[in-house]
Amino acid sequence: MRLREVELGDLDVYIRMRCDPVMTAELGGPLPREGMEAKVAKDVAETAAGLVHVLMILPDDAEVGTVAGTVALWSHPEGPETISEVGWMVLPEFQGRGLATAAVRVLLERAREEDRWGLVHGFPGVTNGPSNGICRRIGFTFVGEQDVVFADRTLRANHWQIDPTAGLRQP
Repeated sequence: MRLREVELGDLDVYIRMRCDPVMTAELGGPLPREGMEAKVAKDVAETAAGLVHVLMILPDDAEVGTVAGTVALWSHPEGPETISEVGWMVLPEFQGRGLATAAVRVLLERAREEDRWGLVHGFPGVTNGPSNGICRRIGFTFVGEQDVVFADRTLRANHWQIDPTAGLRQP
């Protein structure tokens, strides 16, 4: 598995991940197709500026240029403080192969090397068994359930956190 920065040419993957009812079942349903170009452009610009990491997951055993999904790390206000959050999405045909776990691990190792993100939080839906499993396998600490807002939708999520500078649980 390899990671590369998001590119403007990743629009089709964004549409598949964010506008499909199966892919977004745990996120409150599909997002509208309109606005995806702007989202990709924003992610490309913010990644290039070093403000966020939006990385495309490339499986080793697929054709060159094949994208399996994305993993991202960003900071945002959460109440009175700013937190760092990690999130990921993997297309159905690539799920169950450990790609998301490997991608999250690599991104958290990068966060450790940069030593600027602090505690990293993850908020998978309470019914999203695979994503909660990733948090457990990597060594996140379960904080509790809470409501989170994603794309103007309130979702019930499990709150996990990890200090990437303290080390990750090895596979």
